[in-house]
Amino acid sequence: MARRRLLLLLKPFDVFPAQNHPNVLPGITSPKVSSVCYPFICPSSSVLNLTWVFFYGDCLWPSPNERKVHKDAINFCQDILRQKYVDWEAIFRSNLSQPIRDVDLVITVGGDGTLLQASHFMDDSVPVLGVNSDPTQAEEVEKFSEEFDATRSTGYLCAATVRNVEQMLDNILEGHSVPSELSRMSICVNSKLLSTYALNDVLIGHPCPATVSRFSFRMRKGIQPCSPLVNCRSSGLRVSTAAGSTAAILSAGGFAMPILSKDLQYMVREPILPGEASSSLMHGVVKSDESMDNVWYCKEGMIYVDGSHVFCPIQHGDTIELSSSAPVLKVFLPNTC
Repeated sequence: MARRRLLLLLKPFDVFPAQNHPNVLPGITSPKVSSVCYPFICPSSSVLNLTWVFFYGDCLWPSPNERKVHKDAINFCQDILRQKYVDWEAIFRSNLSQPIRDVDLVITVGGDGTLLQASHFMDDSVPVLGVNSDPTQAEEVEKFSEEFDATRSTGYLCAATVRNVEQMLDNILEGHSVPSELSRMSICVNSKLLSTYALNDVLIGHPCPATVSRFSFRMRKGIQPCSPLVNCRSSGLRVSTAAGSTAAILSAGGFAMPILSKDLQYMVREPILPGEASSSLMHGVVKSDESMDNVWYCKEGMIYVDGSHVFCPIQHGDTIELSSSAPVLKVFLPNTC
């Protein structure tokens, strides 16, 4: 068996919030839809020809103990790799800003947010294994509930922790585990496809949360409309994939979808309803063979992809098309490895 090469993408152990650096989404030439903000710095083409990738997340931990837990998880994973028949090297993840290609596996060490960020650099040819480096401890949540929120990482998409990562990795190396194919969402602005796909959800709204968002939407199958036109004044629009249906949209009153579903779920946020008849149109499903067409009617707006780090500005009259016609992401899910 050929010796595999592995790359570890690291964050500093002393964690601080990453600075946002504006970058241009490839393939979008109009200035009003070209800006996107990634927490990455300079590109490095040297990482693209290796066989494996480790991807480390960045967030700000509130205590030295939690920083230590994450650092220990990184060290633990590195110790495991030293025992495997692989070659590997480590670099800072800020050196990655190009698509991940020609690798066999991406391993993210952090939480769901780290996996989401890695997914923006991946197509459907590379599987990903998420390692939750600092999962929430029920006893800590109970102990500190009156002082602060001790909830840390849910790791819904992470199949591994330090307790089982070696077994998970062995199963993958030996071909005993098969990744699941999760649907992602494509985003077209004025008929131009954005170069990143949403694994979790898309939020369309005014940059100021106190400002009313004005937009319209309808579903379309092929070139034919298949739903009424809905005109909205609200706090914005959220559309989720099946994988993202257990996140923000569920908290807002939506429902959890089967994780392998190809449908999308939408919800208008805090709608200003003109009548009771409109309420049933504020929440629904976009079938896998449909798309959702939106028109934006405010002077300015923003499309947020999988959180706040990746975004695209829009303006009055822009059209946004959302659909599940995007490359899937291959993920090793909990209880499937």
